[in-house]
Amino acid sequence: MKPDAGRRGALRALAVAGAVALVRPPIAAAQRGPVLTRPIPSSGEAMPVVGLGSWITFNVGNDRVARDACADVMRGLFDAGGRMIDSSPMYGSSQEVIGYGLDKLGHPSRLFSAEKVWISSGARGRDQIEKSRQYWNVPRFDLVQIHNLLAWQEHLPTLAAMKVAGETRYVGITTSEGRRHREIEEIMRGQRIDFVQISYNVLDRDVEARILPLARERGIGVIVNRPFREGALIRSVARHPLPAWAAEIDCANWAQFLLKFVVSHPAVTCVIPATTSVAHVRENMGAAYGRLPDEPMRRRMAAYVEKL
Repeated sequence: MKPDAGRRGALRALAVAGAVALVRPPIAAAQRGPVLTRPIPSSGEAMPVVGLGSWITFNVGNDRVARDACADVMRGLFDAGGRMIDSSPMYGSSQEVIGYGLDKLGHPSRLFSAEKVWISSGARGRDQIEKSRQYWNVPRFDLVQIHNLLAWQEHLPTLAAMKVAGETRYVGITTSEGRRHREIEEIMRGQRIDFVQISYNVLDRDVEARILPLARERGIGVIVNRPFREGALIRSVARHPLPAWAAEIDCANWAQFLLKFVVSHPAVTCVIPATTSVAHVRENMGAAYGRLPDEPMRRRMAAYVEKL
């Protein structure tokens, strides 16, 4: 889908804003201490707790200005110490836009590429993954996930074989918006996977009961999507003042408040908010620095947002 004229105009404005933002020192230099990381359970590899999603935001077609804006967002992620970028064949032109950005940025070595297979034919899975790899222009993907469990029984053996052959380093499954949790649990218990991707935020906490504890028990990494409910949550809380006690966990804005709630859960490896704004990616990456809330503070955060 091509963006409408209004979106193109907004993205051009963002590109200009991004260019201004990028002349400032990288966010990592302005933060205290190192970037917060979590070990990937199956390997111990350190992963910064905030990454970048591409659903909707990177689906900008061939609009050169919009593509450059997306590349600036990617630059902001890397400058701030982030690694993970997540996409899918479902996301329109997002894969090509990521490839464009990586080419423009000289293919940063810190990239952790997280892609998905999303096709009903198990026999055609490898071909789709290869096409995605060509769009990204990377030697291989770090992680390949089965998008929303589509034909997972057929795709999972393929991904396992690719991992053995060194064609991907990790394999995983995904779901979103609280769907198919029972099946997700069954796969986590019965199959060898490295990652599960689920929706989780300060208001949508169903996964705390079973899926997150199971991930810890089984040594499975957790990637979190929809931390802002595709922006609806952050727009809602932005009408209210950030509580003064948010400074106790080094939160300067609502984005950091909401993201620190997510990444402070001990089962979570990385959260992947999506954005077209350099200013927003800088804000988001601020959640990967400073103090994280403990369990009493997490309860306080959830209760505060629930009352807004």
